[in-house]
Amino acid sequence: MVQTLAYLKETPSQTAGPYVHIGCTPNFSGISGIFETDLGSGPLANEQARGERITIRGFVYDGLGSPLKDALVEIWQADADGLYNSPAETRGRADPNFFGWGRQPGDMQTGEFVFHTVKPGRTPFRPNDPRLMAPHILFWIVARGINIGLQTRMYFSDEEAANAEDPVLARIEHRQRVRTLIGAREGETVRFDIHLQGENETVFFDM
Repeated sequence: MVQTLAYLKETPSQTAGPYVHIGCTPNFSGISGIFETDLGSGPLANEQARGERITIRGFVYDGLGSPLKDALVEIWQADADGLYNSPAETRGRADPNFFGWGRQPGDMQTGEFVFHTVKPGRTPFRPNDPRLMAPHILFWIVARGINIGLQTRMYFSDEEAANAEDPVLARIEHRQRVRTLIGAREGETVRFDIHLQGENETVFFDM
């Protein structure tokens, strides 16, 4: 007889602690011989990935406006055609040369994180829903002092029409805060800074 697990309780959350880089990015931490490269070192599987190449650069700022130097940032995104490299994509249409996931620690001296990826396409809002979301990239942030990983999105400043139609952006009540989710496009570079607290606090999502 299978024993019920209904009595199990959720354990308390803990901060990422000072060892998150050792466990998630050992090569970055100077520990070699475990992985040839750190997992998630790039969303691009190889140079054959389809789409427009972009470089995302940014900082994670604390409430005082200082960049965190021990943050770990992950991104999740669709490929250039708006398809995810996921088991849910059963038709095999997603770009096999694009992972759609990346993980980068911030530079230990400056705190800047950098991702080399492709600009994603528009994706459906929900199954059987005709609405499309604007091109966007999901961000997940952990660092010492953050009990639960924070999740947010980055949209693109050169997609004003698509952003205006996006059903997720439309749900943000305080419209002046939408700007905290817009990455500033400058040629191939997109600047996206994440503010944990303060006047410019980024919108975070409970997902």
